[in-house]
Amino acid sequence: MRKSISVAFFSTVATLLILAVAVMGLSQLVLFSKYFAEERFDTLDDVGDLAGRTVGYFWDDLTESEKMESVVGQVDLIGESAKVYIFFTDTEGKVVLASNSNHLTQENIPPEVLANVAGAEEGVYHELGKMKGSFDEEFYVSARPILSNSKTMGYIFVCASGQMLDDFVGRFASNFLLSACLMLICASVLTMFMMRSLTEPLHRISEAAQKFGGGDFSVRVEDVDGDGEIADLARTFNTMAANLQQIDTSRGQFMGNIAHELRTPMTTIKGFIDGILDGTIPPELHNHYLQLVSQETGRLARLVQNMLDLSKLESGEYRVNARMFNIWETLTGVALSAEQRINDGQIDLEGLTMDERVLVYADPDLIYQVVYNLLDNAIKFTPPGGVIRFNVEKLGPEAEISIWNSGQGIAGDALPFVFERFYKEDQSRGLHARGAGLGLHICKVLVNLAGGQIRVESKQGEWCRFVFTLPVEVPGRGDLLKLSDDTTQAGPARPAQ
Repeated sequence: MRKSISVAFFSTVATLLILAVAVMGLSQLVLFSKYFAEERFDTLDDVGDLAGRTVGYFWDDLTESEKMESVVGQVDLIGESAKVYIFFTDTEGKVVLASNSNHLTQENIPPEVLANVAGAEEGVYHELGKMKGSFDEEFYVSARPILSNSKTMGYIFVCASGQMLDDFVGRFASNFLLSACLMLICASVLTMFMMRSLTEPLHRISEAAQKFGGGDFSVRVEDVDGDGEIADLARTFNTMAANLQQIDTSRGQFMGNIAHELRTPMTTIKGFIDGILDGTIPPELHNHYLQLVSQETGRLARLVQNMLDLSKLESGEYRVNARMFNIWETLTGVALSAEQRINDGQIDLEGLTMDERVLVYADPDLIYQVVYNLLDNAIKFTPPGGVIRFNVEKLGPEAEISIWNSGQGIAGDALPFVFERFYKEDQSRGLHARGAGLGLHICKVLVNLAGGQIRVESKQGEWCRFVFTLPVEVPGRGDLLKLSDDTTQAGPARPAQ
């Protein structure tokens, strides 16, 4: 059976309250009973002391009727004033004088009782009971020897009915139960109000989660304010929902871009091949169009490879083989591999040198891919007659590598998003904008994997500059950064060197 949090909380609180009330009631009952018994015994001791001193003067002459009547009268007066029963016995336990003998069941007190009285500490014996069957009901008993010239002449027993304790316990129990019931009712009402304020936000979060699980990423938890755990949970849910909604939107855009990127070259390839097969394209142009088909096939291969690389990196399958190497050799090697494209685009290269040597600690293959992607990006968006400039600067424990190119640049509002996995803004990069938004994200992942950071700076309409850092020393164990999905924030734009 499903048990809601409100029922579980109320059951727990009610159980704890009942246990607390029971423990408190029992402890109070024991405390009050002990106090009541001590108070009764103190009263009986006082009465016994007074009666003992009174009868001590006449003990030897109790057989005389005149003195007997006088003593009985005084004892009765003491007993009535204190609401107790008083009786005396000789050393053998025989009752010789009693203020009220209605509750006595026998004329002789048992010897074991007399022995307890004689051996009592401080000379006074206390008992709550029937005194070995001497009474027909329980009594508080205070007994002591009667001494004359340090000789025991007999015993005095001062008794009070134990029914008084029963009456006290009954009144205490009824009052306590009434108070406990009122307390439980008040606590239940307060708990219900508390649970309502607690469960209503949870219900809203639950409903939002159900809608969210059904595919409605726009749902949010409303009207949950404050600094408590429930408010934190609601804010966390809203943040999660917003992030997932953004990811879902980006993923949809990404799939659309991928579909477009795949469809465009495939359509071109199919058109050219169909033209060659059906004779629409004359034989003398076959080589030209086959070259175009080759270019489009290469474009498809690069797109698929980028997707595979990204999948492998994010799944953690790639093993980093870091070592010390000269970063200038990588920059020069990538530039030489793109020489034909650079010449075709009438682009000037600046800053490349084989004379400098700056060692960095990273995986050479990964950094080669980073430089290749950045240079490929720069070539695409550098207009004819433009410039691509390389620069390496050692800054303490890291080296800063930058690739600058003239051209349209990137819009300021697009800078924070250029490294996102699914982001693509063709218009921000001017002429011949191509790609599926993967190249720069792969650069970010690779640089982070090498223990560095990457950023972009741009002045729209004039230039763009990508900068990444790499360690120049072998780091300690565990110092390399793990793969991160955090968006690298673009640094402030600064003039190109």
